[in-house]
Amino acid sequence: MPTKTTTTETDGFSAEERAAMKERAAELRAAGKKGAKAADGLDALLERIAQMDPDDRALAERVHVAVTTAAPGLVPKTWYGMPAYANEDGKVVVFFQDSGKFGYRYSTLGFQDAANLDDGDLWPVSYALMRWSPSVEERVTELVRAAVS
Repeated sequence: MPTKTTTTETDGFSAEERAAMKERAAELRAAGKKGAKAADGLDALLERIAQMDPDDRALAERVHVAVTTAAPGLVPKTWYGMPAYANEDGKVVVFFQDSGKFGYRYSTLGFQDAANLDDGDLWPVSYALMRWSPSVEERVTELVRAAVS
């Protein structure tokens, strides 16, 4: 299996980003039952990302930041063991599948039918993701914004 190289702007989440996510999870738990469920989803997603191989983890962390910035209304969770983001109805809109999950040579950014990406009779709903770059971040952000529009 070929080795893949991941280009990231950082080696993962900074200490400040990790602290902010933990604070947000605590805020959600304090908000009551519905908030606790969201906090549990965020915790599960972050735990799953932490279990990934370094290259996949770096990509997943950047996807997490891009998705939560572009679509703050989506709820982080795991879905079939993958980081995912659901709408207010609990339906997964976007997910990240790390290359290690099934031994693929690339990670995948995927969209479910709750995503508003319809374009005629044929449109892509899955994207191979090898490296993170400013242009990849821009495209992921565009796709996520379209998906929740």
